Amino acid sequence: FFRLHYLEKKYHLVAFTESEEFKGYNISNDKLPWELDEIINQNFEITSEVINKFTPHELGYHLNTRIDFEKGCYTGQEIVARMHYRAKKLPEILVRSTNKEVEDLTKVYDKDNKESIRVSNEFKCRSFESFDSLLDSVDVIDIVAPTPFHFNYAKQAINKNKHVFIEKPVCTTSKESEELIKLGDLKKVKIQVGHVERFNPAFTKVESEISKPMFIESHRLAKFNPRGTDVSVVLDLMIHDIDIILKTVDSKVKNILSSGVSVISETPDIANARIEFENGCVANLTASRVSLKNMRKTRFFQSGKYISVDFLNKESEVVEIDLDNNAIPIMTLELANGIKKNIVFNKPKIKENNAILDELNSFAESINKNKVPKVNITDGHNALDIALKIIANFK
Repeated sequence: FFRLHYLEKKYHLVAFTESEEFKGYNISNDKLPWELDEIINQNFEITSEVINKFTPHELGYHLNTRIDFEKGCYTGQEIVARMHYRAKKLPEILVRSTNKEVEDLTKVYDKDNKESIRVSNEFKCRSFESFDSLLDSVDVIDIVAPTPFHFNYAKQAINKNKHVFIEKPVCTTSKESEELIKLGDLKKVKIQVGHVERFNPAFTKVESEISKPMFIESHRLAKFNPRGTDVSVVLDLMIHDIDIILKTVDSKVKNILSSGVSVISETPDIANARIEFENGCVANLTASRVSLKNMRKTRFFQSGKYISVDFLNKESEVVEIDLDNNAIPIMTLELANGIKKNIVFNKPKIKENNAILDELNSFAESINKNKVPKVNITDGHNALDIALKIIANFK
């Protein structure tokens, strides 16, 4: 936590660890007002003077919206065996895990050997100087490298009969993911893709309520963050909603219309897509990383029922026609033919969870019980394939 003091005509930003260990540095009083505002709002600039002195957690990045720790990992971190690093403090996740197979972070590899050693020292695990030597000593690996590296790392691991967890998007091209599907079937290993929204409690709570939706509207908006701007907003953000929609619509895609605009970065920062399915369902998706507010909401419309899922605030709402007339309606609608229909509203109580931990436990369970992973390699391939078709329509 932090304390901001004004002493001897100087601003002092003092940082403490959880054990009250002091860490701090001074900020002179010649700072401009906007710079002081940045300090007060914990938007700390990492400079050469303070580099490597603080972790993102000590700077409070997990308490504001500057960085979303559920989306990435520390810069340079590449492979973690058996457990996610993902810019989170591992002890917190390890303690909360009830699955013994997920509790053991034993091996780590990064192409930057200094980074491997740093992680090894911090989390008391063994580091490796080569990816091959890591593979020879583990049963399961988690690939959290930048997307262009996913395919080669995964292919090497699967060829050595290792179970693999791969961050989304699963690969750079559909051809690569198709090859991993075939290789995984040949080697009979489990491959799970990190579409973490499948484990969001707001979605899992009402997933069983979603049946044959005919219109879906999704908005995923985020404030600008330089992380991820090397790829289109479709692969950075929209792919989450593509996966959810493909999961809930039991039909093949018939047609895709899309548009994208580059506002700040070199790749599209805002995009809209209309996905038409063979069964008549239509999904309208909007994703933006240049928004003034954060939003992650999807609405499902189906016969007799409307379901809203707020992935950001972890809230769900269900509005439906009460066919049995056994609940207190919020309103009664009378049709032109005189028939009255009672409308009931339900906002289910959501039990808080750690979605990252749940997806890891799910992956471990699929290995231990020889089950198909909840988000398997085919799911990851299908989401990637639609995302790439959406991007292709931009041209």
